[in-house]
Amino acid sequence: MTPEEFLQVSGLSFKDPSLLRRALTHRSYLNEHPDAVEDNERLEYLGDAALDFITAAWIYSRFPEMDEGGLTRLRSALVRTEQLAAFAQEIRLGEALFLGKGEATTGGRERLALLCAAFEALIGALYLDNGLAIVTDFMEPRLQEATQTAIEDERLLDARSQLQMWAQAEIGETPCYETVTSSGPDHAREFVVEVQVGDHLTARGIGRSKQEAAQSAAAQALTDIQAMQAYS
Repeated sequence: MTPEEFLQVSGLSFKDPSLLRRALTHRSYLNEHPDAVEDNERLEYLGDAALDFITAAWIYSRFPEMDEGGLTRLRSALVRTEQLAAFAQEIRLGEALFLGKGEATTGGRERLALLCAAFEALIGALYLDNGLAIVTDFMEPRLQEATQTAIEDERLLDARSQLQMWAQAEIGETPCYETVTSSGPDHAREFVVEVQVGDHLTARGIGRSKQEAAQSAAAQALTDIQAMQAYS
C-alpha cells in the first residue's frame, strides 16, 4: 500500500508528506536503503508521550469520580501494546510500512510490538503536522470503543471503575456512594456503603474501610446488572 492509499484508508491528511513517510519507515528499511533520511523511532518517542497525555486527559474528563488508581489502570489498558497494535490494524497501517526485506518476510507487518511502535510514530507525525486537536479528534472514537472493551474485561479494572464506566456509557450518569452505617471498635471497624445508579439500581456492600465497602457495593451492583441483562 502506498502512503497515498494509506491516507485514503485511514482518513488522515498531511500537509507535509515527508512526515508521514518518516512515520512509516522502520529502521530495517533504513539499513537497506542508505538514501532514506530517517526512521520512525524519534516520532515513536513523541507519539508515545502524546498518546499518554491525550488518553489521560480524555479519561480524566469523562470519568470525574474515578480515583487515581482507576485512572491509571484504565490509561494503561488503553495505551498498552496490544491495544495500540489493534488501532494500527484497524487502519491497515502494517500494509503501508516501509520494512526491510528480512523484516517483511518474517511477519513484521503483523508483529504487535512493531505495529504499536508504528502507530505511536504516526501519532507523533500527525501531532507535528496538524497539532494536538487533530490528534485528539482522531483518537477519541477509538478510545471510546476501546473503553467499552475495558469495561467488559474484569482483569483491567476494579469493580467501582467498571460500574462507573457502565453507568456513564449506558445511562449517562455517575454512581453515587453513601456510607449508611459504621460499627465495631476502631481496630475492627465495619462499614456499610450503598451505591445508587440513577433511578435504575441500588446495591450495598460491607467492608473494613469505606473504600472496601464501596468496592463491595459496586461488585454487587455489577452482579445485579448481569442478572437483569440475563432476564431481559
